[in-house]
Amino acid sequence: MATRPVFVPCQRSGCFIEEVQITFHWHAGVAPIQKKRNVTELHAAASVKGLSQILEVSTKSDDKLGQRLSSFNLRVSRSDGSTIPLESAYQGSKVFTDGGPFNDLFVRDPREAKRDGRLKSSGRLIGFKFDKSEWELEPRTAFYDWLYLYALKDHSEYLRRLYKYDAFSDIEFNPNSSINTQARSCALLVSLLRQHLFPRAVYDRSLFIGLLRQGSVGQRHADGSEQSTLL
Repeated sequence: MATRPVFVPCQRSGCFIEEVQITFHWHAGVAPIQKKRNVTELHAAASVKGLSQILEVSTKSDDKLGQRLSSFNLRVSRSDGSTIPLESAYQGSKVFTDGGPFNDLFVRDPREAKRDGRLKSSGRLIGFKFDKSEWELEPRTAFYDWLYLYALKDHSEYLRRLYKYDAFSDIEFNPNSSINTQARSCALLVSLLRQHLFPRAVYDRSLFIGLLRQGSVGQRHADGSEQSTLL
């Protein structure tokens, strides 16, 4: 058995994301078919709690929308007009006490970028820098969430289709070793859409951070203090 969070757009005013912990039968193994079985098990267990319209957001999704919204496939625009994989943008934006940002990772395959040795040998993570935008470590998921929303701001078809889902999952996300997940970012996006705060929050840093702090109370992945070890 395993327990994983499903991220639900919050319906209450001043709330943006609810994490619902789902316990389900886990199929061990790294083969894609095992991952897909885990998605099926997770969604079946979540349906018992009334969450029937769930989008798996990862390369293991059976839905092409979920595959396209994976951080390995979704692309983000840079100030020079180029577009790069979101995962490469995130990894290449990290700033450490002894190095970074490593902008050469922007043009690397996202899986290679994520495994680059400098990300582990450059000291403590102290922030992020993407183009001319600089971010601190708090709120914990702020930069990743903002980057994800920034990448989606011009995809009206994706926004329209995301709006109909009750919840979002990411079978690759392990809350014991990570804090950022594309599923959480999708739930945040839908909440902002429903509360008429998107895309305004993407362009107003103070508003975005304020909303994130306000709507993250009680979420273990948004209000802890172990950012440097959970990436």
